[in-house]
Amino acid sequence: MELYDVLNFTNAARTHRLKAAKWVLDHPETLEELVHFCFKNDKEISHKANWVLEFVCLKELRLLYPHLDYFFQHLSSVKEDSSVRPLSHICELLCIVYFKEKDPLLKKALTEKHKELMVECCFDWLITNQKVACEVRAMTCLYYLGTEKDWIHPELKTIINQNIYTSSAGYQSRGKKILQKMG
Repeated sequence: MELYDVLNFTNAARTHRLKAAKWVLDHPETLEELVHFCFKNDKEISHKANWVLEFVCLKELRLLYPHLDYFFQHLSSVKEDSSVRPLSHICELLCIVYFKEKDPLLKKALTEKHKELMVECCFDWLITNQKVACEVRAMTCLYYLGTEKDWIHPELKTIINQNIYTSSAGYQSRGKKILQKMG
């Protein structure tokens, strides 16, 4: 079976996404191809590839490490909601594993350039019209990234404070938590 066939499931049911992710985990040599599908901007396959990549990363984030250059070089090119949401989740996972869990392999793999590109995308996700799941994940990423770059937290505070009272309950909840963490 080819990766394209695996990704060609008919609907977004969790069982289909999990089955495809399990296939990729069983065939890790296909991960580079999966990452390339994620950024093709092909309406038929890219969003499915992103859903599957998200599930793969939830199980085995380290498989993505060798592909971080490609991932971050193309991250800002994705505009479809159905693809941006899982990509924002992957960024959040990377930040948690890097800053909180301090994975030594990720400490070597995630470069300053990667972090700069993530900062740009996360701020874009916060100031453009995105779904709340993407926005709250961007907040979390920027919180962690701001522990290394002094200018990020003041900008993040400003954006959250501008939007917190007119946004969804999810945005308000995460926004309050992030504001408390920043002090």
